[in-house]
Amino acid sequence: MLIAIVIAVCSLYAMPNLFGEDPSVQISPAYARNMKITDSLQERVEGILKDSNIEYSRIDRTAKHMLIRFKDNATQLTAFTTLKESISEYIVAQNLAPATPKWLRSLGGSPMYLGLDLRGGVHFLMQIDMETAVKHDEETLINDFRTLFREKKVRYKSNTQLKTGGVQFTFLNLSTREKAKKLVKSEQPDLIIVEQDEPGIYRLNLSFSEKTLKENAQKALEQNITTLRNRVNELGVAEPVIQRQGNDRIVVQLPGVQDTARAKEILGATATLEFRLLADEDNKLSGREYKRRDGEPVFLKRRVIATGDQINDAAATIDQRTGRPAAVVRLDSKGAKSMFATTRKNVGKRMAVVFINYLMQTKMIDGQPVIVDGKPVITREKQEEVINVATIQEEFGKNFQITGLTSAEANNLALLLRAGALKAPMEIIEERTIGPSLGKENIELGLISIMLGFISVMIFMLLRYKAFGMIANIALLANVIILVALLSLIQATLTLPGMAGIVLTLGMAVDANVLIFEKIREEIANGNSPQTSIHMGYEKAFITIFDSNLTTLIAAIMLFGFGTGPIKGFAITLSLGIITSMFTAIMGTRAVVNFAYGSRRLTKLSI
Repeated sequence: MLIAIVIAVCSLYAMPNLFGEDPSVQISPAYARNMKITDSLQERVEGILKDSNIEYSRIDRTAKHMLIRFKDNATQLTAFTTLKESISEYIVAQNLAPATPKWLRSLGGSPMYLGLDLRGGVHFLMQIDMETAVKHDEETLINDFRTLFREKKVRYKSNTQLKTGGVQFTFLNLSTREKAKKLVKSEQPDLIIVEQDEPGIYRLNLSFSEKTLKENAQKALEQNITTLRNRVNELGVAEPVIQRQGNDRIVVQLPGVQDTARAKEILGATATLEFRLLADEDNKLSGREYKRRDGEPVFLKRRVIATGDQINDAAATIDQRTGRPAAVVRLDSKGAKSMFATTRKNVGKRMAVVFINYLMQTKMIDGQPVIVDGKPVITREKQEEVINVATIQEEFGKNFQITGLTSAEANNLALLLRAGALKAPMEIIEERTIGPSLGKENIELGLISIMLGFISVMIFMLLRYKAFGMIANIALLANVIILVALLSLIQATLTLPGMAGIVLTLGMAVDANVLIFEKIREEIANGNSPQTSIHMGYEKAFITIFDSNLTTLIAAIMLFGFGTGPIKGFAITLSLGIITSMFTAIMGTRAVVNFAYGSRRLTKLSI
């Protein structure tokens, strides 16, 4: 009864994998604050599709997104192009939606996800520029201590970032430097402090310790992963894979995405903002020169009021006064506090928004790319542009808007800021595109290999062990059903290595029965009765089967612990396959054998 219940339940949860997927278009809110999936939106979408003579199967709606299903990929592509142009204020993305019946979905049934090698899509390997991350941390360090020294009335002559690493503050007398040194130790005790003296000049060099550098590198990696995940979610990609590789690399896999240019633009963008006051007209030397979009210079104060990493939310909107596109920004508590304190003291003065981006470019000399070790040298150019200058009309803190943007610029800026700024720029060092036709071929070939392996094993077992071979084949079928059900329940991603794990599981599952049946044959050859031979065969083979499966399970766990991507998928499939094969090959076949032969008096066995 236990085995029958297990197989029945697992058959139910393995069933969603039989229904396939529908080509679909997913519509999601561009930002969650005041955009929702409503009845009026659905009516609008239905009207657009009807006017364009585009037929769809059905529309599914949740609070988070709307899914329009189509019968084929050509209709999906046409609908995607039409809807993207008609409702540009929403995120419109192509998707593949499981065709699982509603009654099965209500029971929690879902198919396995398909990996990049099966569904198609793009694969990026991204290298983080940790050197730029350290420079960014040093800039933050300078800004923090500028503010601190100003608040504590500690006068310094100058400050700068050192090319060898670290920052330097210069003072005019020893007592002031000592006061500054105490403040530094109290605020950030982990900093390495080095004093330099010259006649009338007293310098304080501050640098990060090795421990702090490692911690900051780890934070940069984690922040970039979080930001990339947010950006992918904004693009509406289903089941993305975003994971670290080593200490400074990130793997990004986007199943179903074919527009690599758009994906690279969003994933690699390092856009962030800085808010600064304009320098006084009569003392421009106190500031720094920036360029506006029209090329005109503008002088801004060195102190940063708030930065992009202090932005909690951003959204594209329309300025009510001018009717032009704008971006609404919401700061976190730290940024809001700084903004409120600054605007309160500077009503009537002007504040600028600086757009900062890092561009990856190939280094050129005399029109030719510079090649080192067979690869072009990539340089990172920091671009800073003043996109908006406005007069502070009144004090504000948490919420405000940025004007002076085109509609596309407002949407892109809002998306990047909402998803979060990258801690450090990244370079795509490897890119692979897999078409959906290749994925379909992979699925077909993988399924053929599983079926051929399954049928070949069944024929061998039937010819070799007769009635007992049929029992082993029933257990083998149950093993596949249980394994697929478990992979579906945990929402595992099926890849080609995962398919290889299933094929390997088939061989391992039947291997246990081979050991048991051979032991039974040995006992019969030794003159024992059929009932005794069955009992002894299972008892004696169990330890051998358990030991061999345990050692394989240990190896699979090591693969999962140290492997990445497809290797993890293979390890998960193999581990679950070992557990299910132990259940079906030992407990399952023994139950069937006991049911068939347990109450009968036998003189011989069909084995």
